[in-house]
Amino acid sequence: MVTDVTDADFEAEVIGADRPVLVEFTADWCPPCRQMAPVLTALAAEEGDRLKVVQLNVDRNPLTTNAYKVLSMPTFLVFRDGEPVKAMVGARAKRRLLQELSDVL
Repeated sequence: MVTDVTDADFEAEVIGADRPVLVEFTADWCPPCRQMAPVLTALAAEEGDRLKVVQLNVDRNPLTTNAYKVLSMPTFLVFRDGEPVKAMVGARAKRRLLQELSDVL
C-alpha cells in the first residue's frame, strides 16, 4: 500500500522508518505522477517487506519539498537510516524502477 505522508509526519514515517523508504514527491496536476500510481502500488505490494512506499504532495507540503530541493515532479528519493541515499526524477516503468532500486534494497 502506498501511504500519504505530510510535513507533519515525514519525520516519523520516513526518517524514523525501520526499512528503506521510497518517497514520491507528487502533485495533483502532474500527469506523469498519475501514470506512476499503479507502478508504485504494485511495487509496494511486491516489496512491502523490504521497502516502504509513500507519496508526498508538494503543493500541500512545501516544507519537506523545499528541504530536499525538489523542483520536478515526480521526484523519487530513497531514504535509508534517515538519510536520502538515491534520487531519481521522472516517470519510469516498474522494471526500470526495480533495477534502479536494486542497490538500496
